Amino acid sequence: MLNFEFKNPTKILFGKGEIAKISKEVPENAKVLMIYGGGSIKNNGVYDQVKEALKDHQIYEFGGVPANPEYEVLIDALNFIKEKEIDFLLAVGGGSVIDGTKFLSAAANYNGEPWEILTKSVRTYEGEGLPFGTVLTLPATGSEMNSGYVISRRETNEKLSSGGPGLFPQFSVLDPEVVKSIPPRQIVNGLTDAYTHVLEQYMTAPSSADLQERIAESILISLQETAPKVLSDDFSYEAAGNFMWCCTMALNGLIQKGVITDWAVHAMGHELTAYFGIDHARTLAIIAPSHYRYNFEAKKGKLAQYAERVWGIKEGTLEERAEAGIKKLEAFFHSLHIQTRLSEYTEDFEGTAERVEKAFTERNWTGLGEYRKLTPQDARKIVEMSY
Repeated sequence: MLNFEFKNPTKILFGKGEIAKISKEVPENAKVLMIYGGGSIKNNGVYDQVKEALKDHQIYEFGGVPANPEYEVLIDALNFIKEKEIDFLLAVGGGSVIDGTKFLSAAANYNGEPWEILTKSVRTYEGEGLPFGTVLTLPATGSEMNSGYVISRRETNEKLSSGGPGLFPQFSVLDPEVVKSIPPRQIVNGLTDAYTHVLEQYMTAPSSADLQERIAESILISLQETAPKVLSDDFSYEAAGNFMWCCTMALNGLIQKGVITDWAVHAMGHELTAYFGIDHARTLAIIAPSHYRYNFEAKKGKLAQYAERVWGIKEGTLEERAEAGIKKLEAFFHSLHIQTRLSEYTEDFEGTAERVEKAFTERNWTGLGEYRKLTPQDARKIVEMSY
């Protein structure tokens, strides 16, 4: 097991009716900006619950944060924060709204061009950003209990990430009741996103960090078993709760401690979202199988372990079990009606691999993956395999 430090200061308020408790978590004299997306919170009751909980607070609103939070929209929010001298942010939404709020927290006191925070991966440390909390409405990214974020910029076709220890939410409300109003496509995206988050921290090489391995495998199994239940026409609070907590646990920092991690799938997937606007989760499903086949020799030990422990495949050679693991992964995505080829999303895919290679080269991303050996040329070949 590798050396590690672990601190996660986010307070979780889990369960039905917990939104009412945020009045005790937000400072009484704070100027609060509630940030949300397209307005679905006004139809599912969350907006009213938040407004009621904060009725004795001074609260402003900023809506319209899109999926894949857009830089230009967030700059409008940043200007509003400075104009009104906001000193507490409340993200009410899914990962995009929460990621956008983290960027605003980092940018509010940043001296310089805000986009530099992304291009230079400027870290935000404790006490540097605006404090914020979250009310999660769409389980998927785990952003409600971690300190990283990803922002898109349409004019440059870029999707970049940053973060820092100062960007953990002070609190996050996880009420499974919100899942009742989420469209099936978004639930599927959430399942796929969380599943791939686990794979990025798990599908590397066999490790002696047995607890982390077992927790990761448990999350994968739970997502597999929960998927049909949470997608059923009959709402199940228990299934919704398992789905929501799996998504949070998949990326709150715990399972990556003491082990090597990959994240090359995300790096390539982000490019596909930036180029074509494909849902983030679906780009991960496009890239992951080809990534594992391309790096088969380095990953076959863990792929075989995944096949055995997660899918119960115990017959065959190491290589046969490893390949069976990839096939099971693809079959799971297909069971969610997630396509796993880029050509199934766009006819304009020719040249995409070369664009990815060029982008990675220009950013000097010359060593990605768990061994920091995956080159821009490797990325081109993986994306080509994903056509």
